[in-house]
Amino acid sequence: MSTEILKIPTPAECDAEHLDQSTTTVRRQQLLSARTVEGLAETFRVLGDPTRVRILDALAGGELCVCDIASLVNISESAVSHQLRLLRGMRLVRPRRAGRLVYYAVDDHHILELMKQAMTHVEEQAATGRAAQ
Repeated sequence: MSTEILKIPTPAECDAEHLDQSTTTVRRQQLLSARTVEGLAETFRVLGDPTRVRILDALAGGELCVCDIASLVNISESAVSHQLRLLRGMRLVRPRRAGRLVYYAVDDHHILELMKQAMTHVEEQAATGRAAQ
């Protein structure tokens, strides 16, 4: 397997206008921290699975037990439990025990807002794609 070395063009090799040094320094300070970047990437990795998106969508309407989630998203209870474990690990859902049953709810409503924003983007892209055809 060969590895290519990526050569980043220097300002002298690039025809585009470049930021001056003071602007570059200010912009660099405004960039997200490495910890924040990793957290965002991990959140998007978790949300990158269609089954987990469907589970969060089902839970957006309120708390549900595993069997109700399985019925709504049409997958096995075992598969739901596995996905809920991952979502709990990311603190996106929270459990509530009621006797023998465990009910799950969305733990962070920012995730629902993020999903709504992404859905708006997807729907706009779909509408644009249809209009162009």
